[in-house]
Amino acid sequence: MNRKDIGTSLAFLLFWIVPFISVAQVDHYETIIYEFDIWRYRSALSEPPGNWMLPGFDDSSWQQGPGGFGYGDDDDNVNLSPTNGVYMRIEFDLVDMAAVQDMILDIDYDDAFVAYLNGVEVARENIGVQGIPPSFDDQPYDYHEAVMYEGGIPERFELVDDIPLLVEEGNVLAVHVLNHSINSSDLSSRVFLSLGLSSTGIIYGETPDWFQTPVFISSSKLPIIVIDTDGETIPDEPEIPAFMGIINNGPGNLNFINDPFNDYEGDISIEIRGTSSQDFPKKQYRIETRTPEGENNNVPLLGMPAENDWVLNGPYSDKSLIRNVIAYEISARTGRYTPRYQLCEVIINGTYQGVYLWLEKIKRDVNRVDIATVTETDLTGDELTGGYILQIDRENEGTVNGWYSYEGDWPYFYSLEEPNYEEAHPVQREYIRSYIEEMENDLNGPNLHSTYQEYLDIGSFIDYFLVNEIGKHIDVFKLSFYMYKRKDSNGGKLFFGPVWDFNLAFGNFDFACDPSPTGWIYPCSSPVTWVEQVVSVTDVQDSMYCRWTELRESVWSTESIMEFIDTKTEELQEAKDRNFTRWNVMGTYVWPNDFIGLSYEDEINFLKNFIQVRLEWMDQNMYGQGAECGINTSVFDGDENQEKVKVYPNPASDWLRFSSGNHSPINGLLRIFSPEGKLMLKHDFSQSELGKIDVSSWAEGIYLYNFSLDKSIKTAGSFVVQ
Repeated sequence: MNRKDIGTSLAFLLFWIVPFISVAQVDHYETIIYEFDIWRYRSALSEPPGNWMLPGFDDSSWQQGPGGFGYGDDDDNVNLSPTNGVYMRIEFDLVDMAAVQDMILDIDYDDAFVAYLNGVEVARENIGVQGIPPSFDDQPYDYHEAVMYEGGIPERFELVDDIPLLVEEGNVLAVHVLNHSINSSDLSSRVFLSLGLSSTGIIYGETPDWFQTPVFISSSKLPIIVIDTDGETIPDEPEIPAFMGIINNGPGNLNFINDPFNDYEGDISIEIRGTSSQDFPKKQYRIETRTPEGENNNVPLLGMPAENDWVLNGPYSDKSLIRNVIAYEISARTGRYTPRYQLCEVIINGTYQGVYLWLEKIKRDVNRVDIATVTETDLTGDELTGGYILQIDRENEGTVNGWYSYEGDWPYFYSLEEPNYEEAHPVQREYIRSYIEEMENDLNGPNLHSTYQEYLDIGSFIDYFLVNEIGKHIDVFKLSFYMYKRKDSNGGKLFFGPVWDFNLAFGNFDFACDPSPTGWIYPCSSPVTWVEQVVSVTDVQDSMYCRWTELRESVWSTESIMEFIDTKTEELQEAKDRNFTRWNVMGTYVWPNDFIGLSYEDEINFLKNFIQVRLEWMDQNMYGQGAECGINTSVFDGDENQEKVKVYPNPASDWLRFSSGNHSPINGLLRIFSPEGKLMLKHDFSQSELGKIDVSSWAEGIYLYNFSLDKSIKTAGSFVVQ
């Protein structure tokens, strides 16, 4: 069925619910083809006959032996000499075709594959275009490491739609596994085919120990996201068109699988994202909402402001499922922009994928990183000096998107995110690079104390530092390290954040640095020496102590953070069981786990204990102990002349009020957002004053506010409704 032919939600629902109806009739699963069965095979040193994947092909001249076939990882039954890949065929018969209700291909491969059932392509990954058989020496898009030899589980492909291809006798499963190159150090091909049967009793064989029974979802406390790629495999790149529907009946309401799509129903593009996470079978995705004509479609989704760029983050090694959630919540409570999020459950092409985090992608936008747009003509004066988003991360192979710095203990890479490096004018590239290099030189030299405030917004630096240290984030100041620069007319300084990607935090790593909840992480994790220089400044340490004290006495209290974790685990009560049925990782090592709980409760107890001990350690060891502190609950973007705004009472239960620090009139446009990102109040102080705000009917939680002048946020903060 073509997505373009789907005219209504009902038609689309029928399209993807049919597999679930079939799976619901399954009594049990059996494996009909194992990796160690006797296959016919030949090394991919030349092109095979074009009909090699068909049932009638004569493969008697091919070699035969038990799979898998490969070399390099000690996970193969037949070791091959260096080759571009391997062609594999195996025949099988069915005892009772009518009993087959589901069919699953599980495959562990290095580096790509295409699978055919009775001559028809049914699955592929990391190679070529669907429907076009690759050549014997075609190169996969990227390297892909096998995982079973390290205790992982193979990738899964649901073939329920391909059941009509089956016949009673003489079925052929043919698989072409491709190596990245003939000089690659490893090759793997471990293939399993399993059937969901409506009959009772064992007909073919038991499923392997790692086999995960497919998950059926009827309802969820979380929004349900359904994606259909029309049979296309989602690649790393380029993005492909797809269709998406979201069922979201609002907080506190169940979402049923047969409800209509009420949050979004329409076109998207989708691709796999991430670096190390790409080795996990549970993938991360980048999504753009699009119009039917393929243009960007800015829409509000899941209570978030309208945009078109989104991320689906799927926690896999993080078995609490909420490390990112906690980090984003802690960051948002500082009043600074943090990507908004929503826990959800995801179905792709009829297959349940588990619990995900729907996230705003970090980008320039009035509702995200609110900085000026750098256009191609902004080449001189004030227009050249701001509107840049930078990220310290890995270099993006195959593209030119930034530059290396050699000031630290080892080289690290600055990626220019906005404007995109390749699209930015050479004058703009040179400006921001020169600014960063000049900053590094001054912060690492004798001018540190007199110049650091000229370059850096210290308030944002402190908040970024503290959030990452609470998580003891192994990648802090090293990977996914975002910064942005405003124009000189708007302060001209470098701001830190937004925070991003805390899967390897809160004790969830076992390499490079001590994962225990004590000790500072940044000296161990980061190659950026100027960070240590800034932290060493006495005034910075005193400001850090005061900010820490202020937050710990309000929105970062241990009690409020523990209550937040309890709220999220309650939301996940049923969804987490489905997730760990789909991904059977509980109680097993997944890189880079340091702690391995035997149950979800173990994982949450470990996480809560880590955070409590971590907060206590930071209380006792915070820099700047003894500094004299005032109370300031607002966040300022480097404008020293901006009036300080107070909100009181905080926490509030019935009403609250805003006032300036010196009792002068407040200027600017006030916006207040709920914990879910919903706009609760908008008031222009240039038009009228604002008295008490009635919050008696507002839900409990942390609310964010900001004041803007000329569409630029000048002051932001948070308050608690209880």
